[in-house]
Amino acid sequence: MKRPFSVTLVLWMVLFTLIWNIVRVWTALEWNSALTEFSVSLLPTASAIIGGIWVVIGCILCWSIWQEKAWAGKMLLGAALSYTVWYWSERLFFQNPRPNALFAVIVNLGLMIVIYFAYKSISREAYERENENPVIE
Repeated sequence: MKRPFSVTLVLWMVLFTLIWNIVRVWTALEWNSALTEFSVSLLPTASAIIGGIWVVIGCILCWSIWQEKAWAGKMLLGAALSYTVWYWSERLFFQNPRPNALFAVIVNLGLMIVIYFAYKSISREAYERENENPVIE
C-alpha cells in the first residue's frame, strides 16, 4: 500500500534524526579528549548516552512506521514531543549563546505540524486496516 506523503516525509525525518544521533554518539566517543579539554558544557559521555537512547528510539520508530504497526502513530507523537522537550531543555540550559531562537521556534512548529498530520494518517490507516478484515466466528 502506498503511504501518504506526510508519512513518507516523517519517515525521512526520522531517518535523518537517526543518522544525526549516530554521528553524535560517534563524535562524543571519538573526540572525548578534545571535548573534555575545551570543557564543553555537557559531558561527552552524557552526550553519547543521550544520543544512544535516541538512536534506539529512532530505530524502533523507523521499523514500526515501515512495518505499518498500529502503535507507530502513538510512538511517533510521543517521540516527537520528547525530542522537542529534550532539544529545548538542552538549548536553554547547556548552550550559552542562543542564536536564531526565532528560526528554531518556527522550524520546530513546522516539523510538529507535519508530524501531527502524519500521526493522523498513520492512525487512520491502522483503523482502516483493522476494519478491513473483520474476524468471523
